[in-house]
Amino acid sequence: MYKSFFTLSLLASSVAAYAQNTNEVSEQAQDIERVVVTGDFRQTTLDQLSASATILGEARLRSRQPSHIDSVLNTVPNVNFAAGASRGRFVQIRGIGERSQFAEPINPSVSFIVDEFDFSGLAAAGIIFDTKQLEVYRGPQATLYGTGALAGAVKLTSNEVGSNAPSYVEARAGNKGSYRIEGATGNDINQDWGYRVALVHNRSDGFVENTFLNRDDTNNIDETALRFALEGELDDTTTLAVTYRWYDIDNGYDAFSLDNDNKTRSDEPGFDEHQTHAISARSTTRTAKGDLILIATHASHNIAYGYDEDWTFTGFHPWGYTSFDAYYRDVDTQTGEIRFVSSPEAALFDGKTDWTVGAFYKNSQEQLLRQYTYLSNDYASEYTPTTTALYLQTETQLQDNLTLVAGIRAENYDFEFADNNGLTRDFDTTMLGGKVALQYTMGDHFYYASVSRGFKGAGFNPDNRVNDDQRFFDEEYNWNYELGVKGPLLTSNLTARAAVFFMDRTDTQVSDFDVITRDDGTAGFVDIIDNADLGTNKGAELELNWLANDAWQVSVSVGYLSATFEGYTLADGTEIREQRQAQAPKWTANVFSEYAFTDTLLWRVDMDFKSEYRFSDGHDVTAPSTALFNSEVVMLSGNWQTSLWVQNAFDREYYTRGFGGFSNDPRDEYAFNEPYYQIGNGRQFGVTVKYAF
Repeated sequence: MYKSFFTLSLLASSVAAYAQNTNEVSEQAQDIERVVVTGDFRQTTLDQLSASATILGEARLRSRQPSHIDSVLNTVPNVNFAAGASRGRFVQIRGIGERSQFAEPINPSVSFIVDEFDFSGLAAAGIIFDTKQLEVYRGPQATLYGTGALAGAVKLTSNEVGSNAPSYVEARAGNKGSYRIEGATGNDINQDWGYRVALVHNRSDGFVENTFLNRDDTNNIDETALRFALEGELDDTTTLAVTYRWYDIDNGYDAFSLDNDNKTRSDEPGFDEHQTHAISARSTTRTAKGDLILIATHASHNIAYGYDEDWTFTGFHPWGYTSFDAYYRDVDTQTGEIRFVSSPEAALFDGKTDWTVGAFYKNSQEQLLRQYTYLSNDYASEYTPTTTALYLQTETQLQDNLTLVAGIRAENYDFEFADNNGLTRDFDTTMLGGKVALQYTMGDHFYYASVSRGFKGAGFNPDNRVNDDQRFFDEEYNWNYELGVKGPLLTSNLTARAAVFFMDRTDTQVSDFDVITRDDGTAGFVDIIDNADLGTNKGAELELNWLANDAWQVSVSVGYLSATFEGYTLADGTEIREQRQAQAPKWTANVFSEYAFTDTLLWRVDMDFKSEYRFSDGHDVTAPSTALFNSEVVMLSGNWQTSLWVQNAFDREYYTRGFGGFSNDPRDEYAFNEPYYQIGNGRQFGVTVKYAF
């Protein structure tokens, strides 16, 4: 195990050795690294962050013609996602993350942050519009985000309020009846206050044909979102930022077919709906000793998710059955945070130690109503998790080029649960996590070594068919050991960010299921989460940016991951000594090329690669290795920008979710276990026109 980690460490050592061969960086190469990180307590740049992170700016995001974060996550090394819905809203980082949610309450492994809002577990709201940048942090982020960031965090940051960000309108049209309209504008109200408003509407029929209903829009996309923000000075020392967000997602969900051919026969196509109203307020008061920051948010989410379980129509086959399963959730979340970030005047130990201290509170109330054909009565439950945390982080200058970062977070996590079957559960625990990192700067190169501890709260399985031994599962902890280097490589026009990591997981939470045979002979499912003895996630990430010349730039990212768990008993009684973790491809990669023929004509090519990976811990169905190619030609003319684009240019078939270990086909009398796949989008092409003013 340690031999493997040592081998991976050679990658960072080699990059570091090559990096020392050059000391001068061109202005263009420096610009690549002058990306400001917003997901930290203090403002810093990507090249000075002691973590493995990827930041995609507005131009890079737009090159993907994005609508949702699932449009761009394939560009990030060691990141994957699962659908099982209209969007890939279940994210995994370094092999850790949820893959679905049905009746069970979940405690997310990946934090999902949109500006000040904590939308963890609610990534259907990951619509990209008026977005300044997307930030992905790999590895536990306990000091910053606590129990929701065992694997890492994803953050969307919006464009600035006032006159600093440009106004624009954009229209996109493509095949499959797709179109997208987006616009944003902002300005200064007076010398102290500014505003910004942004709106987007996205529509597509999708790639599924329902042959029974003779429709091609049962797996459609229909999404609208709004952002309105105000920011200004309350007085000479205090600023206030207020934001309102609204989402109206009315997508279809009709994705699975018996023949895995994107031709469904369902007579009751499913739905995947999400409505959100959210408001946040952030005040910053500047004092001689530092900044006092207060943040408060409230969000109300109404979520509806349902599907035709039999995937066919009544009368399809004499052995057939008819079933529909629907879940309606109302989620109300409040957060509050107080934070003090020291100024140089308040630095400790002769001005060598900057510090940040804060407290965080989050409360959610989640009410679920399940309506299912095979339930005698509707199922209802209420789940109320509460998080209270204290945190402290220091940055100590040990030498001119050597800094020690130390952070700690103590978090109390408790929940109460009750359902209409008479089940009640409550839990209360305090967890401790944090990070210690040593940062060393030599010339133009930045090196770091870190040890971080993440945690994730305990939980339970609400289905009364789960046996008592598996009803409750423990909290999970992980230790992440990481080495990294950032800086120029071989030449001043080639910059690199490299990291190797070894993650030791204790009481690894494993998502499993049990297949039951119902009275009519069809298969039913019981979702089960339980603990494996341990898990090991180790690997490496490498990101390269090469400015080949004034006209051509290339970006490459590669991720390697070996993720296994040990000491687990599946729901069917099978003893697992060691098994690959689900949604954890061994290799991920992205290559992006942009060539400027002239000042007004660009050509971009993008390639995403994932190696084979398991869909589940409970069955052996896998997604095959896949390479997808995208391209666009961009024409610039004054304030106008026109893009002719194609996604999945070679129309490759790939899968975004997979099931196995059962049969849903009455034609073979449910006798043979079959794999079933949710197929990703085929070739898409179209035109996008943007006008900035």
